[in-house]
Amino acid sequence: MSVDSKTVQGRRELHFTSLDDMVADAEKLVSSPTSRTLGNWPLSQLLTHLATAMNASIDGVPFTASWPLRLFGLVIKRGILKNGMLPGFALLKEEEAAAFPAVSSPQEALEMLRKAAGRLRNERATARHPLFGKLTHEEWTQLHLRHAELHLSFAVPS
Repeated sequence: MSVDSKTVQGRRELHFTSLDDMVADAEKLVSSPTSRTLGNWPLSQLLTHLATAMNASIDGVPFTASWPLRLFGLVIKRGILKNGMLPGFALLKEEEAAAFPAVSSPQEALEMLRKAAGRLRNERATARHPLFGKLTHEEWTQLHLRHAELHLSFAVPS
């Protein structure tokens, strides 16, 4: 049975100002032998999810949201970039495997995250977001930081 992520207690409050901050937090989590997650995903899948999203902002996203959702996305985009994301957004079961790929270890997932953050530092993120449409590289970076704050808030180091 899955956890209702809207009601999870004990999440960390995070605010990343750079990709380096985000990677440093992930390194701390992976290096802590008793890190645990409070939601539905193990740390390795949270990290690969973040890496996959970063790479998609450079390489492209293979789908687009429906026009009513894209219209809604335009309304909420600025608030999310500034204030972050709320927990509780549920993907369809068939989308979960692609969005949260499994890897063999948290260390492997951390390396994927490091590489994706490195790409984002050195390449331009110009792909269209499936919900928000066209974003600047800076907006993409802010979105990735807010996204990481949400997911890594469910990971608690020892």
